[in-house]
Amino acid sequence: GSSLEPEEQSMEPPTVPEEEMPLATVPGPAGCQMFGYVGIEAVLDQMKVKTMKMGFEFNIMVVGQSGLGKSTMVNTLFKSKVSRKASQPGQQERIPRTVQLQSITHVIEEKGVKMKLTVTDTPGFGDQINNDNCWDPIIKYINEQYERYLREEILITRKRKIPDTRVHGCVYFVPPTGHWLRPLDLEFMRRLSKIVNVVPVIAKADTLTLEERAEFKQRVRASPQGAPGVPCVPLGAPLKPHLPQIQEDLKAHAISVYPQQDFDQDPEDRALNDRIREKIPFAVVGADQEHQVNGKRVLGRKTKWGIIEVENAAHCEFPLLRDLLIRSHLQDLKDITHNVHYESYRVRRLNESN
Repeated sequence: GSSLEPEEQSMEPPTVPEEEMPLATVPGPAGCQMFGYVGIEAVLDQMKVKTMKMGFEFNIMVVGQSGLGKSTMVNTLFKSKVSRKASQPGQQERIPRTVQLQSITHVIEEKGVKMKLTVTDTPGFGDQINNDNCWDPIIKYINEQYERYLREEILITRKRKIPDTRVHGCVYFVPPTGHWLRPLDLEFMRRLSKIVNVVPVIAKADTLTLEERAEFKQRVRASPQGAPGVPCVPLGAPLKPHLPQIQEDLKAHAISVYPQQDFDQDPEDRALNDRIREKIPFAVVGADQEHQVNGKRVLGRKTKWGIIEVENAAHCEFPLLRDLLIRSHLQDLKDITHNVHYESYRVRRLNESN
């Protein structure tokens, strides 16, 4: 070992005084400058081609009472018949006694991009006189999907691509009463927001006037009797004037709906999500039929006084919901599901097994 020391010392470059050091050897703050085309940008094309071959998976759940237009809303989101509606009333279409879950999977394609879409409906939720613990089957289903993914992940010989059946987003339909959030709504969002991304919407918002819609969004009153384990906000309680009151209601009940403020890291993302949070809950209208308006085919609901255009931001906030779920935050929904909700379940299960 001692015989190698002179050789190592001889390989070191001679010491150059700092003031005489050439400019080219001074490291730059952001890296070196390239003087020709290398082709690093081609990595994006490689990732795009590989991802398009593998395809995407997206799983969405819709929760709400019967008759709020859940199936119509899903069909409007993806502009196809991805959610089946009962055509004729029969034995199977009657209100179930308990909450049931029905999942339908389709492969939809747009401009060469394929996506495996799974829609999970929850018939029977909130339709009974006694709705105690009606959220338990939904929580059980979501945890079962986490458990299925975990079992595949901890295998010694794992699949190259684990099938992802985890729920990436839950759209909760609030009835358009125009008065207040019910104890059932508050309790459901409080429990489910801890394990899944919850996006609340006001269903069939065309039944409310613009004034009623604005008031419904800003109202902080809860039902007088409250809900089990949920503290009621006292009437007349002072609220911060710079935030919408509905956000204060969600905060008072420890409800963190998507997009969660705690996960905003990039300043641009934070600014975008702040604008989205100001509009929550979205007042939406669903329609899967086309009508002729000014020579154009548009999706809408036809009434005696005109046509309510679903994709017109002046008529409803469906475009905001569509952009959030598909165009701007689809991948973020999947990332938060994997890195936050699934990770919490994974840590808890591994601690229990140990």
